[in-house]
Amino acid sequence: MMEGKTYLVPQAEIGPAASQYGRRIEAEDQAEIGGGGHVRGGGGGGSIDVEMAAAFSGVEAVEVGQRGRPSHCICSADMENGDGEYAQDGSVDLRGNPVLRSKRGGWTACTFIVVYELFERMAYYGIASNLVMYMTRNLHQGIVEASNNVTNWSGTVFLTPLIGAVVADAYLGRYWTFVAGSAIYLMGMILLTLSVTVPALKPLPCDGTACPRATALELGVYFGGLYTIALGHGGTKPNISTIGADQFDDFDPVEKLHKLSFFNWWMFTIFLGILFSTTVLVYLQDNVSWSVGYGIPTLGLLVSIVIFLAGTPLYRHKKPQGSPLTSMGKVVAAAVWKHKVELPVDAKQLHELELEHYTSRKRFRMDATDSMRFLNKAAVKVNPGKDDDDDRESRGLPPWTLCTVTQVEETKQMAKLVPLLLTMFVPCTLFAQAGTLFVKQAATLDRRFGGFQAPPASLGAVVVLAMLICVALYDRVFVPVARRRTRNPRGITLLQRIGAGLLLQVVTMAVTAAIENHRLGFARSHTPDAAGVLPLTIFLLLPQFVLMGASDALLLVGQIEFFYDQAPESMKSLGTALSLTAYGAGNILSSAVLSLVVRVTGKWGTPWVTNNLNASRLDYYYALLAVLAAANLSVYLALSARYRYRAESRETIGIAMDLQGGPAGVHSKPASVT
Repeated sequence: MMEGKTYLVPQAEIGPAASQYGRRIEAEDQAEIGGGGHVRGGGGGGSIDVEMAAAFSGVEAVEVGQRGRPSHCICSADMENGDGEYAQDGSVDLRGNPVLRSKRGGWTACTFIVVYELFERMAYYGIASNLVMYMTRNLHQGIVEASNNVTNWSGTVFLTPLIGAVVADAYLGRYWTFVAGSAIYLMGMILLTLSVTVPALKPLPCDGTACPRATALELGVYFGGLYTIALGHGGTKPNISTIGADQFDDFDPVEKLHKLSFFNWWMFTIFLGILFSTTVLVYLQDNVSWSVGYGIPTLGLLVSIVIFLAGTPLYRHKKPQGSPLTSMGKVVAAAVWKHKVELPVDAKQLHELELEHYTSRKRFRMDATDSMRFLNKAAVKVNPGKDDDDDRESRGLPPWTLCTVTQVEETKQMAKLVPLLLTMFVPCTLFAQAGTLFVKQAATLDRRFGGFQAPPASLGAVVVLAMLICVALYDRVFVPVARRRTRNPRGITLLQRIGAGLLLQVVTMAVTAAIENHRLGFARSHTPDAAGVLPLTIFLLLPQFVLMGASDALLLVGQIEFFYDQAPESMKSLGTALSLTAYGAGNILSSAVLSLVVRVTGKWGTPWVTNNLNASRLDYYYALLAVLAAANLSVYLALSARYRYRAESRETIGIAMDLQGGPAGVHSKPASVT
């Protein structure tokens, strides 16, 4: 150590030796950080007074005085009492300068981000909730065609975030990628509003029983607006929730604890926006005009962007750390290139950079593991006795063939998520039914309440209300009770939460099939009116909507948090994008399954799903989805039982656990609490 030099030490590197109030640590001339993150020293000379204001507060920096002795220790408690408490996770402002934790981030900054999400979700679901009704009534499309168009568009909406995540992580950063995506998003909303407002762009209404098809221009403008929204969504969706999570410092135990509730309340805000869309906006679209029904969401999106930009001075930002896909591709290619190279017996012989390289960038260094051992070859130094550059040159190996252990382990971590990601496709397929076939079911039932007639899509509000109630009960009632029993700050693990949601989805589809069977039985004994509406109350469908909302409260929130939490620190946007990819793939899978079922069953007679739902066998289709859900749950249980959580995630959560009454300090060994 050099005199007068301040060495930053992340809290995750501090062990129990620095965790006791008033602990005096004796140090030799050369203080160092030892195994397990302990501040290590001997019995000679200098000393460091470490004062803790709470059960745990890690050493932030050590200032070295004469003869290299640590002369002063800057601790969290000291910094909180002054003006010099910088975020320890590498957060910066837009100019790349370190930020004070007291000036930026936290719930204050998140307020602007959460309010943005409220208005933006109102805008998005103001279009999506009633889309199948617009396509069947105004574009004069059949039920199967309209349902597939809706799910294909929804699939694209949730696949484009992969592009936005790569752009954010590699080039522009999350903030500027989000801003660019928002501009494109707003352009799409304006174009869509024009398509339902300008007479030359609106399809002609039906003339009696004759319904003219929409022209190429009308379809082009309308779908052009929809897919422009999808493109803009790719820039906003993977980054906005990540920006919100970035406002909490993983190296601060209090902020880490706040972050655990962030995703629950994030989803709560989303549900509020959806609730407004599925009640007020769909009513305006059905009973006033589509121009008003689309104009309000467009204005809402504009307001949300302004609100987000207004909070810019309060945000913490993370610097782009390179394309995660490039890094992962490099690891795989290097391992294949060196497939004949033998792995060393001692993993310490694999290539890795010094700890200071990572601590200076506020990143975690990862140790080599035995899983997917083939990828470890990417970090093999072919001749470890020589300089790396000379060795590559002597063997004719390209410069990119030597990767660090951390790069290899990050690639493994993302690869571990892929099997679980695949099991999210079917659940997202089931969720897509709520915005398509569920809505068309509702259109066949009596929706009158006195002199008021509810729009078919308004039952989506029941899903949202169920989700709101369940999320609030989960966060405020279940988690505190479960936390006391499991010592897990989340109450139960993320995979357990997702599994519970998957099980409830199986029950949901079974109940839905039974309800539809009852509706069809009623349709066979009663004559519907000219619009195909049966004298049967819409409340018949309440159980399936409530159960769908309850299952999604467990599944969707857990899914988003799991893929964010388990992604390596440098790949958070990609992790969020992966969770959204499941929605995209699930919607596209929904289109494929529905088309296949109609084609196959049509060969045997009447297809299970036709334009006349009263003469269809939609109950069979729902029963098939229930079987798919059960099979998917079985695969998920097998995969989740073998999954091992990311070690650094467990360590930082261990800090938060200490604030709940556990022993202070970061665990030197990963604790199974995630």
